[in-house]
Amino acid sequence: MTAPSKARFNSQYERHLKHLKLKGLRPKTIDAYARAIRRIGAYFDYRLDNLSETQLLDYFADLLQTHSWTSAKLDLYGLKFFYTHVLKKPWIALDLVKAPKAQRLPDIVTVDQVQQLLAATRVHSYRVLFFTLYSLGLRLGEGLRLQVGDIDADRQRVHVRNAKGNKDRLVPLPDATLAELRAFWRLHRHPTFLFPNRHGGLAAAAIAQSPLDQGGVQRTLKRVVADCRIKKRSPRTACATATPRICWKPASIC
Repeated sequence: MTAPSKARFNSQYERHLKHLKLKGLRPKTIDAYARAIRRIGAYFDYRLDNLSETQLLDYFADLLQTHSWTSAKLDLYGLKFFYTHVLKKPWIALDLVKAPKAQRLPDIVTVDQVQQLLAATRVHSYRVLFFTLYSLGLRLGEGLRLQVGDIDADRQRVHVRNAKGNKDRLVPLPDATLAELRAFWRLHRHPTFLFPNRHGGLAAAAIAQSPLDQGGVQRTLKRVVADCRIKKRSPRTACATATPRICWKPASIC
């Protein structure tokens, strides 16, 4: 690698990031496409201007030795985006990566297992979040983004914003979930966030500038799942048609 080639790559990478943001892509997509160019750049000694199909075949064949098909597809899409918007060149490898078709049923935790998870979660804010995710059938990011104004108690529904596909949707709000959210909000009284971050403890929760950290929530959930010895590939739950009767003893927040 020469200094000019690395400097050229860095300039191209910065343009890549700007295009990703300006095209309105989701944060996870931006992260994946940016990671793809960093990885591919390192593999080809930071010279991406004139990659041949043979070079790309070698790269993706090597990548699949250590990474999943999902990673390979994201790298392919990220490189295609890079060629289209940064290099302004035609993309030559449209059918280079094609994952085998598979149809899998999701792992669904039972009501008893949810009871275990909640009982084993010591932090109050995490426990209320996990209950909310389960009872409303939400993804983690959707639950963390919930705001006070999204809860419609009169119509018993929740406005889920910026869901998958950048779409909004409405989900039913069970009475038990509404009661838990109200009790939890009275503890922190943040004017916007239902789940404010815990950086400053309970005293600072009302003025938090962001919701709970997603990475911290994921690490906690994985640890709780391991402690409960629940044998699931993923602790993600499926949407329930009615709120299960799950109860737990109150614990201190933050």
